[in-house]
Amino acid sequence: MLGKLKWHPELDISQARVTIAHRGAPGDVRVIRGDEIKELGRAFMRVKSGEGEVEIPYHRILRIEVGKKLLWRRREV
Repeated sequence: MLGKLKWHPELDISQARVTIAHRGAPGDVRVIRGDEIKELGRAFMRVKSGEGEVEIPYHRILRIEVGKKLLWRRREV
């Protein structure tokens, strides 16, 4: 789904919000703004953080939104 954000002409990746599982954060989740995403790799995304840039594996993504539109959500198990 992140590829769709990158290539779809009607979607603006800078307006995206990607919620990831992040141990130690409040509620064990972190929201990454689209303008923090620097690269979309094969198995990870590289994002700006307070420590520089970090790689976030795709399996940690919980949901992807653009504006008020939910593009993708991890299915509950």
